[in-house]
Amino acid sequence: MLEDILNTRIMVKQSMKAYKNDRAITRMLDARQLGLKLISNVTYGYTAANFSGRMPCSEVGDSIVNKARETLEQAIKLVNETKKWGAHVVYGDTDSMFVLLKGATKEQAFKIGQEIAEAVTSRNPKPVKLKFEKVYLPSVLQTKKRYVGYMYETMDQKDPIFDAKGIETVRRDGCPAVAKILERSLKLLFETRDISQIKQYIMRQCLKILEGKASMQDLTFAKEYRGSNSYRPGACVPALELTRRMLSYDRRSEPRVGERVPYVIVYGIPGLPLIQLVRRPIEVLQDPTLRLNAVYYITKQILPPLDRVFSLIGVDVFGWYQELPRIQKAATSGGIEQAGHKGTISQYFTTLHCPVCNDLTQLGICSKCRTQPQQLCCKHTKP
Repeated sequence: MLEDILNTRIMVKQSMKAYKNDRAITRMLDARQLGLKLISNVTYGYTAANFSGRMPCSEVGDSIVNKARETLEQAIKLVNETKKWGAHVVYGDTDSMFVLLKGATKEQAFKIGQEIAEAVTSRNPKPVKLKFEKVYLPSVLQTKKRYVGYMYETMDQKDPIFDAKGIETVRRDGCPAVAKILERSLKLLFETRDISQIKQYIMRQCLKILEGKASMQDLTFAKEYRGSNSYRPGACVPALELTRRMLSYDRRSEPRVGERVPYVIVYGIPGLPLIQLVRRPIEVLQDPTLRLNAVYYITKQILPPLDRVFSLIGVDVFGWYQELPRIQKAATSGGIEQAGHKGTISQYFTTLHCPVCNDLTQLGICSKCRTQPQQLCCKHTKP
């Protein structure tokens, strides 16, 4: 039964390659192969379910785990001890191996990879089979189940595919800016191997956020709302906090269970808990005293995932951030009087300069320069 399920899954995955241009069919086939994978996994787990299972047999489950580990260790030993391949297994987990071929070309990697797959398959009884899947050139192996690289699936493939597993580019628990900046930085690393270009790009993006020029859509989180009864008492969850605020003035505004609630983080009084800095995007757009917390987004959301990747090659991205010029703006927060806190002087004074004549103004462009639109246009378009 399991052999039929696994063969069907292989057939479905091969069919996906023939329909790469048809997104609807590809998604349908992907859902089917994931369903078949789940059935085969559940079949194994069913034998070890002593409490909820109808026919428990933990010996079968234990033997599957032990034989799988034994097969993987034998394959790793074979690869490491075969001198003609010059290969070294850098990572092996559950049913897969990452083999490092130092100094090999893409063509050599495909040839040696196929030889390794055939050698391991011939040493194991049917239906155990090691399949050669792809070549990463180049790649970054961050930690267990977290890696990224340029993927080649066939020898004649010219343009690589950016493939990431487990890192922030494919996760949905952060804001879009994190995924975009990390993916672009990795592509610059793979294509140019030039750290200076990556530094310029990251510093440019951080400066853009500090100056308030970044899109709010890229800095908006969206977390799933699980229902008011699904959280423990006193839970500090942004989706729950926003829902409570919405229900206080409209009982019909509660999100549906499973719906993603968007929110942003704004500036506030120093020492204020993060949960009190959570706002809906519409509130920030309607209230001019609210401003997105650029320091939080950079230091807590964007730089940590970049550091996890680039620290592997000895790069300190937090040091790059310290080199940026400090941009001081009035860090205001709505509802300060209601919370009973005293204001600070920075909430009432702000210095803005006209970009044309450098005079102080509160209007972006001073009234004197506004009367000379042609001169203003020329100065702004001057190279």
